[in-house]
Amino acid sequence: METKAPNPATLLAGGTAPPVVEFYFELCHLKQLFRQGWLKRGVDRHRCESVADHSFGVAVLAMLIADQHFPGLDIVRVMRLALLHDLGEIHAGDITPEDRVSAEEKLRRERHSAGEVLGRLPNGAAYLELWEELQAGVTPEARFVREIDKLEMALQANIYERFGMGVMGEFYVSAGKTLSDPVLKEILARLLGISTSTS
Repeated sequence: METKAPNPATLLAGGTAPPVVEFYFELCHLKQLFRQGWLKRGVDRHRCESVADHSFGVAVLAMLIADQHFPGLDIVRVMRLALLHDLGEIHAGDITPEDRVSAEEKLRRERHSAGEVLGRLPNGAAYLELWEELQAGVTPEARFVREIDKLEMALQANIYERFGMGVMGEFYVSAGKTLSDPVLKEILARLLGISTSTS
């Protein structure tokens, strides 16, 4: 995995930091971890987003779209799920399809990572339960955040494409296969200039 720097948690070795500080140092590794798919598509390291950049985008997008279009969702739960959704990548890394890791193995690695990181917190089990809820995708909030995750990826791909950093069509296709909600599909379609009107 390409990173900007080592995991900041290594700087606390042998210390007596409070659990929340240990957790925060671990969390900050997501600021160091590049989104590997962009690097593999030729996006320059100086312009490549980190996993933390992506997580921020997902959280803000989820808040805005939920507020505007999905009043029935529990917005606090949506925000918690969005903020926690990438914690499994702290130690597992940003695994992409090119890594040839099965979905089961990817989930195993990310679950182990999330458990290790959240286990540092006194109420870590409750946060891990939220993370697991997102993986299962059985609640409306979890399904929504999973789709926002893919929509944000497509929006970022479009930004890179508009900056002339490559052709990103595969990311639109990937998002299109995941999105099922008509509102989210319409947002993607309008971005790409695709008509979704039906007769």
